[in-house]
Amino acid sequence: MKQKTAIIIGAGPAGLTAAYELIDKTDIKPIIFEATESTGGISKTVNYKGNRIDIGGHRFFSKSDRIMQWWQNILPLQGEPAKDDRELGRKVPLAHQYLKRELGSQNLERLDPPDPEKTDKVMLNRSRLSRIFFLRKFFDYPVSLNFNTLSNLGIKRTVKIGLSYIKSSLNQIKPENSLEDFFINRFGEELYHTFFKDYTEKVWGVSCSEIKSDWGSQRVKGLSIKKTIFHAISKNFSRNSSISQKKVETSLISQFMYPKLGPGQMWDEVARIITENGGEIHYGNQVIGIEYIDQNIQGVRVKDTSNGFVKSVKGDYFFSSMPVKDLINSFDGDVPPEVQKVAKGLMYRDFITVGLLLRKLKIKNQTKIKTINDLVPDNWIYVQERDVKLGRLQIFNNWSPYMVKDDKNVWMGLEYFCNEGDELWNMDDHKFADYAIKELVNIGIINEEDVIDWVIIRVPKTYPAYFGTYDHFPVIREFTDNFENLFLVGRNGMHRYNNMDHSMLTAITAVENICQGIMSKDNLWMINEEEDYHEE
Repeated sequence: MKQKTAIIIGAGPAGLTAAYELIDKTDIKPIIFEATESTGGISKTVNYKGNRIDIGGHRFFSKSDRIMQWWQNILPLQGEPAKDDRELGRKVPLAHQYLKRELGSQNLERLDPPDPEKTDKVMLNRSRLSRIFFLRKFFDYPVSLNFNTLSNLGIKRTVKIGLSYIKSSLNQIKPENSLEDFFINRFGEELYHTFFKDYTEKVWGVSCSEIKSDWGSQRVKGLSIKKTIFHAISKNFSRNSSISQKKVETSLISQFMYPKLGPGQMWDEVARIITENGGEIHYGNQVIGIEYIDQNIQGVRVKDTSNGFVKSVKGDYFFSSMPVKDLINSFDGDVPPEVQKVAKGLMYRDFITVGLLLRKLKIKNQTKIKTINDLVPDNWIYVQERDVKLGRLQIFNNWSPYMVKDDKNVWMGLEYFCNEGDELWNMDDHKFADYAIKELVNIGIINEEDVIDWVIIRVPKTYPAYFGTYDHFPVIREFTDNFENLFLVGRNGMHRYNNMDHSMLTAITAVENICQGIMSKDNLWMINEEEDYHEE
């Protein structure tokens, strides 16, 4: 009998997870077509002269035990022994098979084999600290009602925020037709204008009143002032060091796992396991056509980006993590006009990272957390200053010390949100670097003379937007769900602001549906809508 194949569009977390699960649980051969030359999508790690960049920052934390274990099956947590085959209760994970082949049975209980290359294949347990930089001062993120916050805000602004919150709490909650309504209902109008409005509009480029409340429901649903206060009090009495933290709101977690060499290390390892076990990954191959008959996808047309050669590839199952807009445009034959119209109107927010290597920062560590060279301990710093376009800072030293080639230096990522083709996107690299450096100098983060080197990285379609024709997205879902052997997975594949774990769960669920003969796609769309999956 001829082996069945699954065509997977995209080698990001969703596509790679789908391929891994197909090999692990079925006899279906996965064939991945990736338009770029790298794995990981926006979860890749860029290596610039030995300094590694995490595009957007990726905490490896999930409320799904399944995802937490999945990650550790690929890269074990540093200090944890490898799992015994009998404990797993299912087919031995591919990563475990690899360890057994490479290290030998006698070494299975050792995490770090002598080979230096293999000692890198671990996850680190990292402390999490993110703060807001506003009024040239640091505030807790999420905002805490503590002495530091009250002191930074001043009495007058604090009283206005308190009264506004009381007012919103006592008044009847108004319908949440927009993200603005969502924030005001939970935090009051004054706190919304102080900490939410400007930053959110910097990220999305449009007014909060134009963004659907769905974004808030998926990103900050469970967070509230009451929970923030309760967390601030309870953490002082808690001695729980578990990485699980299942009872803690996601925005409040204090620790997370992180691959030693950045998130791309995870996906490079998954990609290698897939190809070693019979799967295929074709880089520089862009899917430009979807061939179908009735409600069944027959194959795809793929263009080799190096030479323009186009070939047709047949398959039995199809997973798409490519942007929905591009997927619909790739369909051969007649696509209903309404579906085309909605797809054309889907919008995205694009992303630019400026990697900046420095001798030191101007701002000093004023926390109780001890760091190398007195470096501020933050993973992220949310820049809410209204006189700069800079949205967020990453300090890669604090994600993993192995991200920076020389730990005497500071390795940062300056994150800008823009639209492909706008002034920021089209700015010359040297001009952009100079612009970004001057913004950091202007708000007192660095001194210009401490800059050693820089690099610019542009990433299109990073964030699927909840405006444009998003209101009518069910039209597209109805059209794609009718194809029995087509599964939309991942962030761009579903036009949904999923975290990495949510994207992986959509792929895992799609493979399970194939195994169980489930025709409905409803359970895929429920992920990150059900309470258990929310980014709270």
